[in-house]
Amino acid sequence: MWHKDDYMSRHTDTTAGDAAADALRECFKIKPVTRFDDLCRALRCSPRTVFRVLKRVDYLTSFSHTGRYFTLGTVPRFDEHGLWFHDQVGFSQDGTLRSTLVRLIEQSPAGATHEELQTIVRLRVHDTLRLLVAARLVGRELLDAVFVYLHSDPQKARSQISRRHQLRAKHSAQPSLDPGQVIAVLLAVIRQPRATAGQLAASLALHGTSVTERQVEETFARYELGKKTAGSRSRRSKRRED
Repeated sequence: MWHKDDYMSRHTDTTAGDAAADALRECFKIKPVTRFDDLCRALRCSPRTVFRVLKRVDYLTSFSHTGRYFTLGTVPRFDEHGLWFHDQVGFSQDGTLRSTLVRLIEQSPAGATHEELQTIVRLRVHDTLRLLVAARLVGRELLDAVFVYLHSDPQKARSQISRRHQLRAKHSAQPSLDPGQVIAVLLAVIRQPRATAGQLAASLALHGTSVTERQVEETFARYELGKKTAGSRSRRSKRRED
């Protein structure tokens, strides 16, 4: 039997929930990337209540900083790797670091090394990769004394290994960049204007283009791009680290 009191109660709960969701969106307008504790204080609600409100909006948690940071799903502008960074806080279209690494490895034509992945996600990933290998979510092969992480499907992994050998042979036979590689570097600079030479080299490697950090730096110099390398940070940055 329908009761007016039941309807009014549900209507009141819905209205209150909408108001809380609107308040949450206002918090993110002021601070697009926010820690969970700060959301609790801003809304003056318990953690359980804040989680209920978060379920009413499209939100993401960071894959870095143990997921302590939150943002609205409409805020990130993901790069070609499906990542977005706010200062040092990273968000992924896959949600977690594990899922992100699996996707990056699977999508890379030549697999990916630990160093390449670490440069892209800007985090230490050794332990996560070890767990992924143990769970058989990705494969691993030792090539020239370096582990290359591969697709879990053996046939696709063999294709990645073959491509990695081709890239290394090409790089050994031709130390200077060919026109196609130069164009790839320049396009990468356009897509990631703030990336360092090392980050661009790692990004290109994931897309099947083999270039070294030194070669990217030489391209910067040749075209007078004025890009910073990993070792050319300002004195002010170095003072902050001391």
